[in-house]
Amino acid sequence: MTRNKILFAMLASASALALASCGGEGPPPSDEVVIHRGNNAEPLSLDPHKASGTWENNIIGDMFVGLFTEDPEAHPVPGMAESWEVSEDSLTWTFRLRESYWSDGAPVTAGDFVYAWRRIANPETGAQYVSLLYPIVGMAEVSRGEAPPEAIGVVAVDDRTLEIHLENPAPYLPGLLTHYTTFPLPQHVVEQFGDEWVRPENIEVNGPYKLIDWRTNNFVHLSRNPYFFDDANSCIDEVYYYPTVDNSAAGRRVRNGELDLNMEFPGQQMEFLRREIPDYVRVHPYMGTVYFSINTTLEQFSDPAVRNALGMAIDREFIANEILRAGQLPAYSLVPPGIDNYAGGVEASWADIPVEQRRVTARDLLIEAGYGPDNPFRFEYTYRATADNPRVAPVVQNDWSAIADWVQPELIVNDTQIHYDNLRASDFQIADGGWIADYNDPYNFLFLGEYRSVPMNYSRYNNPEYDALVEQANREQDLDVRGGMLAQAEQMLIDDMPIIPLVYYVNKNLVNPRVTGWVDNLTDIHRTRYLCFADIDRTETATE
Repeated sequence: MTRNKILFAMLASASALALASCGGEGPPPSDEVVIHRGNNAEPLSLDPHKASGTWENNIIGDMFVGLFTEDPEAHPVPGMAESWEVSEDSLTWTFRLRESYWSDGAPVTAGDFVYAWRRIANPETGAQYVSLLYPIVGMAEVSRGEAPPEAIGVVAVDDRTLEIHLENPAPYLPGLLTHYTTFPLPQHVVEQFGDEWVRPENIEVNGPYKLIDWRTNNFVHLSRNPYFFDDANSCIDEVYYYPTVDNSAAGRRVRNGELDLNMEFPGQQMEFLRREIPDYVRVHPYMGTVYFSINTTLEQFSDPAVRNALGMAIDREFIANEILRAGQLPAYSLVPPGIDNYAGGVEASWADIPVEQRRVTARDLLIEAGYGPDNPFRFEYTYRATADNPRVAPVVQNDWSAIADWVQPELIVNDTQIHYDNLRASDFQIADGGWIADYNDPYNFLFLGEYRSVPMNYSRYNNPEYDALVEQANREQDLDVRGGMLAQAEQMLIDDMPIIPLVYYVNKNLVNPRVTGWVDNLTDIHRTRYLCFADIDRTETATE
């Protein structure tokens, strides 16, 4: 018999302020199986159409399930999809949905997917991440207000049959369909409560956990959803997510047993942590790149030579090996190594030149652009207050200042939420950031350079030749030919340097060895439904 979660209402009123080390009271004692997860930043929204951060994905992916979901290794596996067929031209995918229910007992239907995708495409929704879905017929036009939401190529054939029509073949579609932008929404709830539908007292979900409480800058509390189709195989009853902006402090909380895990730690503490708590330290390659966006809409950054001057002056090897010190690799391209369906081989033309020599060239390029002692090159560099970013920023400032004393970067630090809001609004000059792949394909990086991807194209890079080449590549069904064309496009992007690649990520986590079910993986996605504790009998948690 599936466990009865009649404690929902009781827990909602009983949940306290965060752990004692956060300055509030800890969650009350419970007979339930509870996990405490450090989660890097405060969510801006838990609406799948309003979110954009990995820290939001961690929570939203515990509450909702799309056509596909992730297994413990973060590979795409069937979620709501029971089976599917693909047309000969690979442009039409037809899905048969499994029987499942929202957390209030209402059935999840193909119409809930159609409703959700029309909502995210509607410009009135203001979805920042809608460009991820542009491979779907009509999605781009609808998001620009050029067609009504009904024009998108998604059809509910019946309550349990969903048809998706694509603009071009998408071999990466199963991976894309694990992303929260593709999740169904409970139409009956969203229509009743509008934007308030994600409040704890209103929300209904189709995934393993339901939102019980959200204390801003304190914690997000989820509790197990008995209506989830695979609830019998879950171990954890309740999960608390904490916005651990200070990762040094979060590391202490993990060591003290206040947090069961934290999804980041400072690289400079690697040796200490491996000495003190070796079984906790988890480091793994990550499908992501740290890069700086340059606002190409500003006159001082409109010249690719100026942008290249800034890019070539940075000593990436020093930053990777001496500042970050956790296995990060210097990056001279946007797409990291090891991505499926991609030969790569792209890098900046000056990548192999010693950095001292590159700075001489950078100085010459800036002089040619009209800068010098009588016309100093002044600009603002904005960075995030989280993780290793505050340690990297002054190093990069020194690298740019080393070009000449008339190159004068000013540092500005921002909260992560504000930082990314400014990037999407083009309210910056140069800004740090990072991209973690949503699915394993080079296009998930290269779409960031398409002009139609604004506002996710933070730099506002606008190159019709690049856009046409990427579009042509995505219509190519031979994956080797497609990969070569995408590499040509990436080389074009790197030569123009609207973004400055810095390093390729590694994921760094602290996980109490008592936690079981954690599998290091390329996307650093670890759904709570797969986790448990070594001293817990999973069979007892699933049945009475």
